[in-house]
Amino acid sequence: MSEAQELEVLRNKIDSLDNEIHKLINERARCAQEVAEVKQKYAAPGEHVVFYRPEREAQVLRKVMARNEGPLADESMARLFREIMSQCLALEEPLNVAYLGPEGTFTQQAAVKHFGHAVQCAGQVSIADVFREVESGNANYGVVPVENSTEGVVTHTLDTFVHSNLNICGEVALRIHHHLLVRQDATESEIRRIYSHAQSLGQCRLWLDQNYPNVERIAVSSNAEAARRAALESGAAAIASEAAAELYDLVMKSAKIEDRPDNTTRFLIIGPQKTLSSGDDKTSILVSSRNQPGALYQVLEPFHQAGISMTRIESRPSASGTWNYVFFIDFEGHADDANIAPVLDNLRKISVDFKCLGSYPKAVL
Repeated sequence: MSEAQELEVLRNKIDSLDNEIHKLINERARCAQEVAEVKQKYAAPGEHVVFYRPEREAQVLRKVMARNEGPLADESMARLFREIMSQCLALEEPLNVAYLGPEGTFTQQAAVKHFGHAVQCAGQVSIADVFREVESGNANYGVVPVENSTEGVVTHTLDTFVHSNLNICGEVALRIHHHLLVRQDATESEIRRIYSHAQSLGQCRLWLDQNYPNVERIAVSSNAEAARRAALESGAAAIASEAAAELYDLVMKSAKIEDRPDNTTRFLIIGPQKTLSSGDDKTSILVSSRNQPGALYQVLEPFHQAGISMTRIESRPSASGTWNYVFFIDFEGHADDANIAPVLDNLRKISVDFKCLGSYPKAVL
């Protein structure tokens, strides 16, 4: 058999498989529509029907990765299924998602990574605006950054949770690559100022010290805003994403300039409803303790006694008084788990203030 004949056989096989995949995807979409019909059928009069279930999607994606036999990588296969689920969910209910904008930010990338491309994303000026959009009902969910592996916690996000009644419904871990972007006609000697978000400037501090030690660094509201300014101003550069470069017609003068190659930012999905257990979850809580000796020990000791693994603890000044602090704690497990519910009850008793910010599936992708 000749090369052309062998290729023809394989291409015919691919066409046949494509036909089957096409049929199965549409069959899955019709099933999703039936799910929506069943939910509406059994909903009480005036009840808000919830179509998006974070715990269900996490379970599906874990199954996809567990049964995958290659040659596609587990995460590649999961991303394909994420998009299929995104399109199917849009048939049940189109979702509106608010994110820290403008267009081209890493938060927008996190929103698309978590929800897929079928959602309607709306960029907001500030983290407070993202919370406000979800609280008002203008958006179904919001996406906000909470911590970076290099620069640490995003304090504004934590502080906003103190007065918000929204729940954490999910998390996204996004590998962050920063690029130095300039206009197409820019030259090396022309760069007199570099715009970026304060966190990004911090994540590239060593690289900037080595390559542009005497160039002014200007912090702006977002990397996308930095790219917008660099596109308009001569002598300006921006530290931003590849998406921002495409959006504002900039070129990458230097790629992947972050100081740590494993630079990762964690984002939270916020929404109005609580999330059921997915089987592999995290819980985030807010605890305000009394200003007395051993206060932090009293907060942490119940976790040790119950054998619960904490993944993060942060402290923030409390509005209730000078030198009083609020502790934000993440730990493994769901608030409804048999070994965790008693610990939370204990913390409610010993705390000045206690709030369960939400239990949610661990990031799958």
